[in-house]
Parts: sequence; C-alpha cells; structure tokens
Amino acid sequence: MKNSTRSALMFTLILLPCLLFGQQRQTIELADLYKKGKLKPVNREVKIVSSDSGAYLKIAQSKKEGLVWLPFKDFKNGTIEIQMRGKDVFQRSFIGIAFHRADDSTYDAVYCRPFNFSAKDSIRRIHAVQYISHPDFTWDRLRKQSNAVFEKEIINPPDPNGWFTMKLVIEGATVKAFINNAAQPSLTVQKLSSASQGKIGLFTADSSGGDFKTIRINYKN
Repeated sequence: MKNSTRSALMFTLILLPCLLFGQQRQTIELADLYKKGKLKPVNREVKIVSSDSGAYLKIAQSKKEGLVWLPFKDFKNGTIEIQMRGKDVFQRSFIGIAFHRADDSTYDAVYCRPFNFSAKDSIRRIHAVQYISHPDFTWDRLRKQSNAVFEKEIINPPDPNGWFTMKLVIEGATVKAFINNAAQPSLTVQKLSSASQGKIGLFTADSSGGDFKTIRINYKN
C-alpha cells in the first residue's frame, strides 16, 4: 500500500468516530423534520410557526394525551435535550418527552407543568416536573400511591411562558431531568416499566398543546 493511500485510510479511520460522535450531538430543528414529512403525530394536529428566532413546531391543544413520534433509531441509554415552551394557564400546559415506546399507549415520559413553576402554593410547586409510565403508572396513580416521589419542584424555575430546555439523562433504570442546564437534576426516579429501549417522541397531556423547537440526542447504547 502506498504511503499516501495508507495515510488517507488512517485519517478516515481516525475522523470517522469523531464525525459519528458529532452527529450524535447535533441540534436538530423539529420544523425541518416536519417539512420533510418525518413526524408521526398521534391524537394531535401539528403545524409550523415562523418567528424572528426561527421556525418551531406547534402542537395543537386537544383532549387526552398527544404524541409526536420522531424518526430516530430506538433509544436505550444517553441524553435527550428538548427546547420547548408552554404557558402559564392552570391545567392547560403539560409538555415533555416520551421515550422507550412500545406502542402509542405504552411508553415512559417526563413532562413539565409550566403553570406550576412559580405558583405561590407550595403543593402546586412540587408538581412542576413529572415522570409517568403508561399505561399502568399514570400521574394520578403515582400521586396517590407515592406523593412527591415521581414529581418535584424546579428550583430557580424558568419563565412559565417562555422557552426553556429539559434534558433527560437515562442510564439503565435511572432517569434524571435537568432544567435549563442546571447543575443538579430537578427530578431523579427509577423507571417503573420493564422497557429498556424504544422510540422518542414529543409529549402533551390532556387538554394541552405546546411549542417545540429543537432536540439533541446522545446515544450511549
């Protein structure tokens, strides 16, 4: 093998993992996925809204849970970071990330209730960020059986009407949720489902819509 060919091959072998590593961490514009027809909405209408800061995905408000499944390979362990926006309207804003999907009714999710972020009532504030595992472990069942275990307050909460980020760190059965790049997680739970991998989606709960701009995924399967 000639020296030039060998050098080119070695450079490719060194560069390839770096490229793959970078691709795992790239920021993906959700509006672009919509334009390419790559999204799979379930029980929700979706549209693109243009703004001065760029286009974003708007999920319409409706009854029961709504999901938008994303066109990525099955996720097992790693991080999922989403930029999203709700509203400060009581019981009308539940936005988050679904993961480890088995089907449209069987998945885990972590979501926020922006209307509780800065509530004067301390009981409402501990209901700011929530883990669920459908269909067996709904929010109401978890609240009745294990109050304040699977939902927590957000210290230094975001503007309930503004954009913020939520990052999930999933390692085996442990799920941690970080808000706006906080050093400490707002929520740490042990998964209640036996699913170890599956699709990722955008989550909106009953009577809620939401705005979603970007997603960043790091696979550590």
